[in-house]
Amino acid sequence: MACLHYGKNIMRRSSMHHPLLYAAQGVRYRKLEVILTTTIGKLGKAGETVKVAPGYFRNHLMPKLLAVPNIDKFAYLIREQRKIYQPKEVEEVKVVSKTEENSMKEFEAAAKRLASTRLNIRKFIIEGKGIEVRDPVTKEEILAEVARQLQVQIEPENLHLPAPLSSLGEYKVPLRLPKSIPKPAGNEWILNIKIRKR
Repeated sequence: MACLHYGKNIMRRSSMHHPLLYAAQGVRYRKLEVILTTTIGKLGKAGETVKVAPGYFRNHLMPKLLAVPNIDKFAYLIREQRKIYQPKEVEEVKVVSKTEENSMKEFEAAAKRLASTRLNIRKFIIEGKGIEVRDPVTKEEILAEVARQLQVQIEPENLHLPAPLSSLGEYKVPLRLPKSIPKPAGNEWILNIKIRKR
């Protein structure tokens, strides 16, 4: 009786091999081929055919419509859908390089716009002190208002403002523009600023 074994040990120690017992062991490692409908990070891109575990497909991919089985009907539908929704080729945009002549024309137009218009800034005044402004107008504030109201970008070194403007009224602030821009009739570029009561 010492030779009689029970359970799994019978098959291991005996020389008898049954094909059905060994065929069932491969079920665990079987993979399904599926077609991905959307791009999934570590799995693949949309439209690719990949192999996944049956449980992963059945429990995660199929309920969320992230993948479909790899059969002819679904493969045809995915191909047709990709033809319809494939993005069109984007036209190439030519970048026109700015020549010095074009940039000089832009500078002149911006300088004329600065000289011909008046910049309006509204400030609170100090009660009982007449026309004195509560917080003075600084160079940075003027540059921001020029950009907002006149749509012209000025560098801080192009605006000559020795001290902040501290009272209501009209001011003429000189501009220091490049020498290549011809000066106007007054022989100087000037920015007109009016500080009003808010």
